[in-house]
Formats: sequence, C-alpha cells, structure tokens
Amino acid sequence: MEKPLVAAYNRVSREAREKLAETCEVRYFERSETLEDPAFRETMAEAEAIIGIEYEIDEAFLKQAPHLRIAANVSVGYDNLDLEALKARGVYASNTPGVLNDTTADAIFGLLLATARRIPETDRYVKDGRWQNTLPDDYFGVDVHHRTLGIIGMGRIGEAIAKRARFGFDMDILYYNRSQKREAEEKYGASRTALEPLLERSDFVCTMTPLTKETYHLMDEAAFRRMKSSAVFINGSRGGVVDEEALIKALQNRWIRSAGLDVFSEEPVPSDHPLLAFPHVVTLPHIGSFTEENENNMSLRAAENVLQVLNGQVPQDQL
Repeated sequence: MEKPLVAAYNRVSREAREKLAETCEVRYFERSETLEDPAFRETMAEAEAIIGIEYEIDEAFLKQAPHLRIAANVSVGYDNLDLEALKARGVYASNTPGVLNDTTADAIFGLLLATARRIPETDRYVKDGRWQNTLPDDYFGVDVHHRTLGIIGMGRIGEAIAKRARFGFDMDILYYNRSQKREAEEKYGASRTALEPLLERSDFVCTMTPLTKETYHLMDEAAFRRMKSSAVFINGSRGGVVDEEALIKALQNRWIRSAGLDVFSEEPVPSDHPLLAFPHVVTLPHIGSFTEENENNMSLRAAENVLQVLNGQVPQDQL
C-alpha cells in the first residue's frame, strides 16, 4: 500500500519527521524560499498533509494542493492559515496550543525584565569599556516588583505570565479579554477591565492576543497616549497587533518610557527600521518559543495532528 505523502517545512524537528516517516513518505524543505521551488510545487500536487510554520495557506495555495487533508502549524499562532478557505475545501487546520505556554511566558517575562532594567544597554556599557566608576543616572531602570501589569489577551500564555508576575514579583494584575478568566482571578488576583482603564493604570502593558481583524493595530496612537509616561510596553503576540508608526511616535514623544518587542509587522525586521534605533527599545527575533526542547515538543504535537487526520480522525488541536 502506498504511503501518504507529507510535506514538511521550516523547523520541523528531526524526531517529528522520523515519527511521521514510520507510516508516511516525508519530504522536508528546510528553507522558507521553497514556495517557489518546483520540487515543492510538485510535492504539494500530491501531498495529503503539510506541516510547518509561516507559509500562507490560502485559496491560491490550496489550488496547488488538491489532495491536502490537513495543514498543521508548528505554532500556537495561525494567522498564516486562511481558515475559511481551508474549511471550504474540507481541509483540517491545527496548531500546537499548550505545549509552549511556559517557554513563551519565560521569554516574554524575561523581555519585560530586560526592558525595565535596561539590561541590553548596560551590558553594552560594560563591554564597550565605559564602566569606569558609578553608572550615570541616565541609565536608571524601573522596578518591576509591586507594580501593575496589564495583560491584553489572557489566554494560556497570558495566564502563565500572570503567574510569574504575581508570585515572583508581587505584581497586581489587570487583564483585557473577550471572556472572563475566573481561574486567573482566583489564582493570581487578576482583575478584568476594559482596555482604556488597563492602559491608564498599568505600569507594564503586555500584548498577548492573537492577530485577528479585531486586534489588528489594537495598539494605536490613541492607546499609547492613554498609557502612563512612565509605562513600559511589551509585545509578545504578533507584530500586526501594534501600529508601529504610532509606537515610534510614542517613543519619540516620550508618551511611554520604553518598549520590548519580540515580534514585528515585517519579519525579519529590516535593519533600517526606526524601532531599532531607539536605545530604550529591546528587540528580539521572535524567540518566544525558541528552545530546542520546546521546538521538538511542538513539532511532535503537530505531527500527532497530522497522523490523526491521516488515520481518519479529527485532529486534537483542530482550529
């Protein structure tokens, strides 16, 4: 019996590929440029599953994949998947929720700390040989403990961040979310608010919401103007949640103190992007879930979704 063909691309771990290869034919395309690769197009003409991260799986893509049964993202995010087009074609879509919660929360809270205490700046101060005596006052950071953290998007990762903030740093937690999170309120003393009071009251504002039509440019000029001038902004969600022109204006005019960014509207971010010129902006290359152990766990979870569909089941992480 002929094995089903699976197309794997972009950061699908070796262990996950080997697991798939036990019952499937797996063709792996390592680099993102393969969308224009004739070999990739040939594979998609036959493939029953695609597993990976980043490709836009939309109607145009699906026309090249007539036998596709599942598009499995190795990510909790899925803004690259056109869910309506997939549903219309009878193709399952899946992501990897839960696997990366703690790993991503570690990274985003680390970004918050690095931004608040200006760790990259002071690290460079030492390495440049400028540390001769007492650090100048203009390198002062801000305290994190006993401050107020506002979380926009209280999903699983948002709750993991709230846990670190509450029990590690005695922070007060505000959150803005479509639905009430009673467990987070009970465990971490979190208070649900509207967006405006959250922005006005928080010392740290952290966006952790998915990118949707409703959240696109949620953080616009009006939002940044509502924040405290002493506040720190952290984006750990998706670049499109933030109007970057508004953020640049907020930093230039000191409407906010500083920002820490793990994501950008365009990735990789262009080297001449204005946000990279601010010394009080900490920039990371989208590393929220980027540890070897977690990347492997995400790949394995996505592979499980693929195998479930190929075995006639509904994927456990169906979108």
